[in-house]
Formats: sequence, C-alpha cells, structure tokens
Amino acid sequence: MALEITDSNFEELVLKSDKPVLVDFWAEWCGPCRMVGPVVEEIAKEYEGKAIVGKLNVDHNPKVATDFGIMSIPALLFFKNGQVVDKQVGAVPKHVLVNKLEGQMA
Repeated sequence: MALEITDSNFEELVLKSDKPVLVDFWAEWCGPCRMVGPVVEEIAKEYEGKAIVGKLNVDHNPKVATDFGIMSIPALLFFKNGQVVDKQVGAVPKHVLVNKLEGQMA
C-alpha cells in the first residue's frame, strides 16, 4: 500500500530516504488523480522494499505542494537522494511510471 505522505513526515519519508521515492500529488476532487491512484497502489505493492511509494493530498498538505511548485495534478515526482530527478504531470499508463522509477534504481 502506498504511504500517506504529509507536510510533517515528508522530510523523513522522502528527503532522507536511501531508496528511490515516487510521490503522487493528488486531491479527492481530481478525476485524473482517481485514475492514477490504483496504478500508484499497484506500483507500491510491486516495489515494496525496493522503493518508497507514497501519496500526498495537496488539499491537506499545501506546504510541500507549494515548495515543489505543484500547479497541476496529478503530479508524480521521483526523488533520489533527496532530490527531484524526474517528474510526470497528468494521467499516464503504468509502464511510463514504472520506467521512470526503474531509471532511479539503476
């Protein structure tokens, strides 16, 4: 299951992670976010122990969303060693996200 990432745990779970991290910035009212959500959950299960996969609700956690300039959702940011190394905005097929995550694991 994808982790719930919040303004308060973002630094610990994402920036300090020694594994690649995928963060799905989403909101309940966002239709495309609801399409991406189940895909992110599948990726979380498949990469358990190899990567951190989490979801951050932008309505409940505006600080992190603002800090990273999130203007459109869904926005999926890929982190490695505490830095954003890739980004995907909008709903895309699962293989696009998996390929980007795999690229961070090399």
